[in-house]
Amino acid sequence: MSLHHPTVAIVGATGAVGSELMTCLESRDFPLERLRLFASGRSAGRKLLFRGQGIAVEELNEDGFPGVDIALFSAGGAVSRRFAPIAVRQGTVVVDNSSAFRMEPGVPLVVPEVNPDAITRHIGIVANPNCVAIVAVVPLWPLHRHTRIRRVIAATYQAASGAGAAAMEELRASTAAYLRGAEYQHRVLAHPYAFNLFSHDTRVDPTSGYNEEETKVMRELRKIMDEPELRIGVTCVRVPVLRAHSIALTVEFERPIAPEQAREVLTCAPGVRIVDDAAENHFPMPIEASGQDDVLVGRIRRDASDPSGCSLALFVAGDQLLKGAALNAVQIAERLVA
Repeated sequence: MSLHHPTVAIVGATGAVGSELMTCLESRDFPLERLRLFASGRSAGRKLLFRGQGIAVEELNEDGFPGVDIALFSAGGAVSRRFAPIAVRQGTVVVDNSSAFRMEPGVPLVVPEVNPDAITRHIGIVANPNCVAIVAVVPLWPLHRHTRIRRVIAATYQAASGAGAAAMEELRASTAAYLRGAEYQHRVLAHPYAFNLFSHDTRVDPTSGYNEEETKVMRELRKIMDEPELRIGVTCVRVPVLRAHSIALTVEFERPIAPEQAREVLTCAPGVRIVDDAAENHFPMPIEASGQDDVLVGRIRRDASDPSGCSLALFVAGDQLLKGAALNAVQIAERLVA
């Protein structure tokens, strides 16, 4: 597909990711002819600034997509399941940020640094992966190409941004209340958030013991990397950080690999920035990853539990709202118009 100066729509324009989508389109000088903004009826008429002009938000409805070439969806799975097929039937290519279509056999699940060619196989919908899967796979993929990965163990430190703007505000408000010694009734997340962390509050499968977030990450990594038998274990934890997810990764390879080799590979990898200063104890932090396009990678070291030398441990951090969501979607759209 090749489009020149397309009409682009953002579905869910008033949300946290919707705002970042607008910022990414503007900062990357995306070659669009017109931008349309869709949200729920309560936001209709509100104006959002883009390239110095106010654009009125339209109420999302089934007749809104004729003339739209690319629609960037970020309004949740229920909205995507209802409206994305309608948009496709009206001639729109959908880049969907929800989990609605990620594991559908005919829908490419794309991280442009990893599998950009998959975009050409779309039949109307291209899926944006889970934010943790994106942040993890950007450094895992170049290592996998250098020395094949056999197994990945991950523990996540997931920010409020992963649960949306309301969760970010709940973290701010509950922290302020805690510091005042005041009571705060949490409403967005399942547990008190200020000065606390808890297992990602998605449903736990009683058979496997893994929650839905963990299962998504494992399945999506296998699909993105085209490694259906890759052994993966994940523990997902929500931490009181506003934005940018961090992940501790232990990676087992088919052959021995030295930390110096991994560092050299990652230094040249697209979308990666090495932050690995042992002398200053300076490694990836969410506060430094926030607002950055790259995934920060550090703590690159041998896994002391594997005497074979085939395993490494590393720590990564990436902005969930950018590379973990909006930026990745815009990069996909850039490939659509290339």
